[in-house]
Amino acid sequence: MAAYFLGEFTVNRPENMGAYRSRVEATISEHEGVFLHRGLGEVEVVEGSIGEHPFKVLLQFPTMEKLRGWYYSGEYQEIIGNRLDNADGNAMFMDGV
Repeated sequence: MAAYFLGEFTVNRPENMGAYRSRVEATISEHEGVFLHRGLGEVEVVEGSIGEHPFKVLLQFPTMEKLRGWYYSGEYQEIIGNRLDNADGNAMFMDGV
């Protein structure tokens, strides 16, 4: 069953995000993940309070194990600090149906 990573972020210091931006896509593809949405495209929040951060990311992985494998991998953990230090946001893992 597919699994999804949903993140929304406000990048506070874009000039410091180079290390993350240059390496994140390779870490995702190594774990069979694909981008379904990335960027500042139109998003309409119709209920609730999600949406406080303008930059949205939606990733799909074949399974929850692959998603967790990516997020907790050594390669991703090497660069996630760069994002955490320079952006605020929310992130979640979701099972597909």
